[in-house]
Amino acid sequence: RRRACGGTGADCQACRDITARKTLTQSVRPIRSHLQKPKGWWTMKLVTAIFKPSRLDAVIDALSEAGATGLTVSEVRGYGRQLGKTEVYRGAEYEVRLLPKVKVEVACPDASAERYAEAITQAANTGTIGDGKIFIYDLDSIIRIRTGERDEQAVSG
Repeated sequence: RRRACGGTGADCQACRDITARKTLTQSVRPIRSHLQKPKGWWTMKLVTAIFKPSRLDAVIDALSEAGATGLTVSEVRGYGRQLGKTEVYRGAEYEVRLLPKVKVEVACPDASAERYAEAITQAANTGTIGDGKIFIYDLDSIIRIRTGERDEQAVSG
């Protein structure tokens, strides 16, 4: 498609739009690549475990021994492979589809994530179906609200 200016860029709205788009995309690329951390750079992880409520005390003790200085516990409901269970109450049979579970979350340095996951695995394992899952996520940043400390300083004791 021919431009009104003949492609020279002189006082043509189409040429100004193309130039603006080129400038915008050229300025965004370096910023995006600059934000990415180099390989091997220290990162933060969020270790999330969902397991049977009966194992909560054992998991908290295991995480404390592994060096966790803080954690968050939530009561959740869900199902996995077991697809719920059937219970009998006063002679009537009921199907319970969403089973009660506990979710524990621990934010930690990258180096501690595997140690915490292993501690949770050892403590929460009963050898039966429904023992749970552990998820490990990357965290971009952690900020302690009271002091403004970031990342490792925010999660250390």
